[in-house]
Amino acid sequence: MKLALVTAYPPSKVTLNEYAYHLVKHFRQHQDVSEIILLTDITAEAVNTHLESQGCTVTVLPCWKFNSYKNIFSIMKAVKTTEPDAILFNLQFMKFGDKKIPAALGLLAPLFCKLSKIPTIVLLHNIMEEVDLEKAGFTNNFIAKKLYTFIGTTLTKFLLTADIIAVTMQKYVTILQDKYKATNVVLIPHGTFEIPERPIYSLQEGPLKIMTFGKFGTYKKVEILIEAVEKLRSKTGIDVEIVIAGTDNPNARGYLQKMEEKYWYVPQLTFTGYVAEQDVPSLFRESAVVVFPYTATTGSSGVLHQAGSYGKAVVMPDLGDLSLLTKEEGYDGAFFTPEDIDSLANAIKKIITDDTYRIQLGKTNYQAATAYPISTIADMYIKQFLKIQTTKWENELIKIDF
Repeated sequence: MKLALVTAYPPSKVTLNEYAYHLVKHFRQHQDVSEIILLTDITAEAVNTHLESQGCTVTVLPCWKFNSYKNIFSIMKAVKTTEPDAILFNLQFMKFGDKKIPAALGLLAPLFCKLSKIPTIVLLHNIMEEVDLEKAGFTNNFIAKKLYTFIGTTLTKFLLTADIIAVTMQKYVTILQDKYKATNVVLIPHGTFEIPERPIYSLQEGPLKIMTFGKFGTYKKVEILIEAVEKLRSKTGIDVEIVIAGTDNPNARGYLQKMEEKYWYVPQLTFTGYVAEQDVPSLFRESAVVVFPYTATTGSSGVLHQAGSYGKAVVMPDLGDLSLLTKEEGYDGAFFTPEDIDSLANAIKKIITDDTYRIQLGKTNYQAATAYPISTIADMYIKQFLKIQTTKWENELIKIDF
């Protein structure tokens, strides 16, 4: 199978690039995949295609740009040029831009691929029905919310024209089936990227690192974390370091710089900026606890899966998809009330002052992470593509018999 992926890919900073990195690593080792074609966004640096890994050939064709109005045409031109046997779109609703029109136009590409009779799967990491438009940084205007909802519903209908829509949570399957009467929705869990054979539960000497990782400024807020740790320091005297790893959300540009300026006086506060894929393991291994300072959720959490793979205890708000994910996949953590500084401080304290509890959470999360390694997830996608091809052949035979 000659498999194409439309996705952002390192060194791109566009969302879901890391997910593609790990998915491709396992696709290229699959016996049913003869070549992978990466239809990526255009970046100044060359794409890393895992040349050190065993597996099939990887062809890279940068063909789209974030916020370009022409993406649908450039993507389809690349598809026509490369002639893949199947195509996977690694998507969320703001994949192709943070401006309304280019973001929407890019999401029409799966429909055009289906019309071109190419077996097409859309991996949709979030659905509009579960996005808090105000907290996610889109709008707080009532009329604008209605417009966004209408556009989101319309785009979802277009995406559902693909052969298969894959979502990462059962809740999303139910919503799409109930609201859109969709029969082509499947649950394929997010999966865990790298799973060390033996997580290290002991901590290194020095300050305890309280880490958060992501794209910040909309529903992910670092103020509450910084102020909670400051309160924890003043009450307990525990030596802790705050590590804020990641970048701004596209809808909140300049946010982290403002936070650095606002909290210039806070000791042992580190803003790492963008974390390259090769630096992610050490970031997690050195952390005592991983915190999710969220006010809302927009899908399955890659960071939670990563924390689990390194056997880390986590602190989470008891809300939305994060809470649901712990129940569905077996993760656990210390929970806090969203936007409540005291509640967050107490949850962090509960973990870092009790090694037995911290290690217990880490072991629980590691066990949950090992249930769905990314190699298994890659297999699930290949099986879906083979199913599409088999159905296509059967339909052709029926036509011939008739």
